Amino acid sequence: MTDRPTGAAGTARSGPGGHAATAPATVRYALVPVPGLSLEAVARRSRLHPELVRRFVALGLVDAERDAAGRLVFDRDAPAVLARVQRLRSGLCLNYASIGLVLDLLDRISLLETALRGRGTRSDTPPWT
Repeated sequence: MTDRPTGAAGTARSGPGGHAATAPATVRYALVPVPGLSLEAVARRSRLHPELVRRFVALGLVDAERDAAGRLVFDRDAPAVLARVQRLRSGLCLNYASIGLVLDLLDRISLLETALRGRGTRSDTPPWT
């Protein structure tokens, strides 16, 4: 979330009959700042060396931003993402390029399953099990 409002309050629009109507404004402010995790905290929680975490950031396997001082700042879910990377690496013996592809495909599958559940439709074909 940002500190800036996302809409302008009191924007006049021409309504039916030429009268000006005030459009409702949506203003969003972060009520509580959500601090990110430092590199050291992520490395400690995921039980990985900080240099390996930096390498995962460079490879695009985990997302991180830089703060004003240039330090890496991670989302709260970064240790879970790193655990998933480690499971794919050790369980399936995948290289890091393959892990990136597998993570993208798993995210895409999750989005498609969510969209299907949201539509409330069921397939006419019986399940394979």
